[in-house]
Amino acid sequence: MTRYVLAKLGQSVFVIWAAYSITFVLLWVLPYDTVDVMFDPNDTASISLEQQEAVRQSLGLNDPLIVQYFDRLLAAAHGDFGQSVRTGESAWSMIMAVLPQTVVLAGAALAIAIVIAFVVALTASYTRHRWLANLIAVVPAAGVSVPVFLVGLVLLQIFSFQLRWFPPMGNSGLVSLVLPAVTLAIPVSAPIAQLLLKNITLGLQAPYVTVSAAKGGTRFWLLTREVLKNASLPALTIAGVVVGNLLAGAVIVETIFSRSGLGRLAESAVRTQDVPLVQAIVVFAALVFVVVNFVVDVIYPLLDPRLKAQAGIETRPVHVKEAAL
Repeated sequence: MTRYVLAKLGQSVFVIWAAYSITFVLLWVLPYDTVDVMFDPNDTASISLEQQEAVRQSLGLNDPLIVQYFDRLLAAAHGDFGQSVRTGESAWSMIMAVLPQTVVLAGAALAIAIVIAFVVALTASYTRHRWLANLIAVVPAAGVSVPVFLVGLVLLQIFSFQLRWFPPMGNSGLVSLVLPAVTLAIPVSAPIAQLLLKNITLGLQAPYVTVSAAKGGTRFWLLTREVLKNASLPALTIAGVVVGNLLAGAVIVETIFSRSGLGRLAESAVRTQDVPLVQAIVVFAALVFVVVNFVVDVIYPLLDPRLKAQAGIETRPVHVKEAAL
């Protein structure tokens, strides 16, 4: 088990390093000048070339690229991603300042997504009408294919501008959270529902379920007592996909609904070419993704006996006398 955990930990560190390195290279090739980004265009003309060169020297921009890379990598390893070229604030502190809003949005969206996924999967599996089951089974695929921004605009038009049930923007209380959370939940629920529906369908065909049905078990009892638990466990394997959808969707949702958060901060940083802030956000997103996958990779073999041998988890043999008891 120790070797398994260390291997997963090594993979996690590699992913974070790769995310940082790729971001560094991509941002380096962008046609921008840090000095131009730092100052207002109207003020740049009044700044002498000597002053601009002094700023570049103080930021280490005149150093060779490889030196800049290792200097920033070493600083990032200690949690220092530099200061925003726009505001002068610490990039990491700016992320921490808006993170609670995104966590609330992502948590609410995930809860709604899980409910939607279970309702869709169980309804499609429970109904005896083949046409209705096929119709409901199409819903997850539609949820994946429909763009998040389109869902948000439709919900805004109906529930904010026409019915006036919810505010169209802002972070003012739980009421303003409903539409953004539902918008983000719809695409997130799709892969969960697809996996649940597939596993439930396979579970209903398992021999032990067939035996239970032959003994008089109702379809509802079979679904809730025999199939659902085993069908839900593999959903942990797509936790990384779900987290990726939440982070990517937050950028669009927070922009559409004018909510402060990590997504909107990322959009603003990219639009203004705030390189230190962009790099910090990318590394933070990679860190969240890696932590979630690492936890799932470590916990899943403990929950699924079939994977214990692969993970090197020892199981205590059951002796004949214990079995007889």
